[in-house]
Amino acid sequence: MPFLSTGPVANHAVGAIDRVQQLVVRMVNRDLINMSTVLVEGFYLNGDRTMYVYELVSLLPNQTFMKVNYADFDAYEYQFTIGGDGANQTEISAWGKTGTGRLVDAQRLIAVES
Repeated sequence: MPFLSTGPVANHAVGAIDRVQQLVVRMVNRDLINMSTVLVEGFYLNGDRTMYVYELVSLLPNQTFMKVNYADFDAYEYQFTIGGDGANQTEISAWGKTGTGRLVDAQRLIAVES
């Protein structure tokens, strides 16, 4: 089973870069035949590691899914455990957004860049 993690993400306003208030998670199962599942675990980090998101998402073949999660913490971390026959064809990206909806480039985590 593939396992992905954002690692600990510091979430402080720096100069013109605003603090992230939402984390947009996008998933895609590119397998044309098989399903996949993604266990999403979100933690806020404040001296302790406290889980606040625990969700199992089932993706049909060739399906995409998007979820917006609260992320207005000083630090957070997300972990993704991918299962099912389509696991190796499933990709995940996460994008930090400010309260005004602007994407924060410093907090974008994507599968691949060309």
